[in-house]
Amino acid sequence: MKIQNHKLEVLAVLAVALSALCRAQVASHESTLKPTMAANSTPMAAAAPSPNLTPVKPITNTPVVRINGTELTDRDLLREMLTIFPYARQHNGFPKAEEPKIRMGALKMIEFEELVYQEAERRKMTVPPAKLQKAYADFRAQFPNEEVFNDYLKAEMQGSKQLARKQIRRSLLIEQMLKLEVADKSKVTVAEARAYYEKNPLPFRYPEAFAIQTISIMPSDKAGEDVKKEARKHAEEACTKAKATKTYEEFGLLAETVSQDDFHVNMGDHKAVERGKLPPEIVKAAESMQPGQVSGLLQLGNFYTCFRLDAHMPAGKFTFAQVKDKLLQNLQQEKSERLRSGLDKKLRQNAKVEEL
Repeated sequence: MKIQNHKLEVLAVLAVALSALCRAQVASHESTLKPTMAANSTPMAAAAPSPNLTPVKPITNTPVVRINGTELTDRDLLREMLTIFPYARQHNGFPKAEEPKIRMGALKMIEFEELVYQEAERRKMTVPPAKLQKAYADFRAQFPNEEVFNDYLKAEMQGSKQLARKQIRRSLLIEQMLKLEVADKSKVTVAEARAYYEKNPLPFRYPEAFAIQTISIMPSDKAGEDVKKEARKHAEEACTKAKATKTYEEFGLLAETVSQDDFHVNMGDHKAVERGKLPPEIVKAAESMQPGQVSGLLQLGNFYTCFRLDAHMPAGKFTFAQVKDKLLQNLQQEKSERLRSGLDKKLRQNAKVEEL
């Protein structure tokens, strides 16, 4: 059972590695059919923001960018900033160190969506009335009652249901355009994923690793000789008891009781640790042990330890079947973000974008 758990841990590491490997250069924030577009419809926190936060500025409907003559305002920008960092509502501010990045990311996103919308209109794309009606009904259902909905319309849509429908139609056209130019073109076949797997073996390899539990006695570096002798005696007694344990749980309960290292709160479990990240003394002992065995007492610098070997996993490579689903997901995400980035670049070529 521990070997299986260890494999799952390594798979989790692989998932992170694949995500990093397939990360695109440009963020792919989702399009706006979630028309919870209210920047002011939900009140901000009343408390003053922390000194570490940049306060949320009041909306003045000041234009922030003009795209082919269409102006987008600070309301549109804040709405997108709140999508990127929704906690700003709760804290009434954005982290000072991150606020410029959030602002720039939001600005580029509202520019991109406006460019996509204008392209959809240029192509004379349409939204079926039934689809628009359903989207409007779904949007309305997000509000608990008519009063709250009307408050939103006053704050965000100049009190106009017609304007709300127009904004929802805009979101649907953006979604439709992105499906056509990105989603439909970004599908990755199993054959493509297998080819990637075979041409790029390195990300799917994993190093030799050991899953261990420890019991450690750790006297202070400044402890006198008498204290150190007492610590060693305590460690010998603990390791004798550890050798008498028969299971992961028994060793873990003992570790929680007597161990002084940081892992005692988790039954002494270090999970899977790569060979190169373990002290040489532990590696040397582990190489001659079988899973379930407990080592003798080891002195590592100023402290004493013994460990239970839960699993020893030689270096190897994950099979395609083990990584297929995650690989397909990440390759498709990479392709999708690449297509979005390309679409953004293409639309900007013939557009007039004026940041104000």
